[in-house]
Amino acid sequence: MSEEVVFTVQNLIKTYTGQTRAIDGISFSLHPGECVGLIGESGSGKSTLARCILLMEKFDSGQMWFQGRGMLQPRTASAYRALEGQVQAVFQNPASSLNPRLRIIDSVMEPLDTLKNRTPVMVQDCRQDRLKCAKRLLNMVELPEHLLHQYPHELSGGQKQRVAIARAISSEPSLIIMDEPTSSLDMITQAQIIEMFMTLQKNIGLSCLFISHDLATIQRISDRIMVIQKGRIIDHFAKKALFTSERHAYTQQLIHKYSKRGSKL
Repeated sequence: MSEEVVFTVQNLIKTYTGQTRAIDGISFSLHPGECVGLIGESGSGKSTLARCILLMEKFDSGQMWFQGRGMLQPRTASAYRALEGQVQAVFQNPASSLNPRLRIIDSVMEPLDTLKNRTPVMVQDCRQDRLKCAKRLLNMVELPEHLLHQYPHELSGGQKQRVAIARAISSEPSLIIMDEPTSSLDMITQAQIIEMFMTLQKNIGLSCLFISHDLATIQRISDRIMVIQKGRIIDHFAKKALFTSERHAYTQQLIHKYSKRGSKL
């Protein structure tokens, strides 16, 4: 694995009014092509961390760097242009992340339509042909091309999530945040999408923070695993060390409680 760092968080703190810290001094880094899994029970701070990284929420203190550049908050048009679509996200509910009034082609091409000066390598030969670009992106997420002319309500949940992934990778990001991307899907569809995403990650060289309740999914997809409890990272290890005796007591508790196939936190 490269020693270069794509993304770094240092001592991130986020407190909601009248509450204890939702994020309490979190620090970690992501390397090129690496997938780091984040696991913890509901309310532990997983999604809050994702929103802070994406600058969707303002954090109290701490620092973040993307490819050596400081990420400023709140997110502004100039800050977005500086990142040029290199940080993207896929969320839990694909139906709410797709505009119901837009055809699939328009949803998939939205980042590239906005970032007119950015030409990802994977669509370099067809950048000026919008339809051809969209077809290639759908092929990459293993969807038939005829879906480009349909609307989100005409697609299944799994198909909509694949569209959301196609849109997220369209700008060829260096970092993608996957926040519970398969939790609303049945187990067979979950497995298919995970396998597809792992192939994409390898082919494109994405760095990924993968947030999930599903212990089996985290172990399957991650190079390293972080365990979060009450806004703090209390365990951090290579995935092969998940079931070793050196794990934090809280991690051991999660493994014991949720290691059965199909069980989720």
